[in-house]
Amino acid sequence: MNDLKHAIKQLIVDACDKDCDPASITDDEILFGPEAPLALDSLDALQLSMAIQKKYGLRLTDSKETRRILSSVSNLAEQLDAFIASRP
Repeated sequence: MNDLKHAIKQLIVDACDKDCDPASITDDEILFGPEAPLALDSLDALQLSMAIQKKYGLRLTDSKETRRILSSVSNLAEQLDAFIASRP
């Protein structure tokens, strides 16, 4: 799971074009909004969800569920881990 979380952090930095060390992102910090350390916005959410779909094949279509999944690295890692485990 730690490898997956590290890969997600790198994906966030790359997809959202952030100039920071992926290791500086904590697993449970809020990712979106002006009070979040990265201050990701709706365009970042779109870019991140497209990058997730391209890399892992997971489509995030329900806006409420997407908001919950993308709220932190931990939430995203749990969702991706379950998705990867469910694939044949």
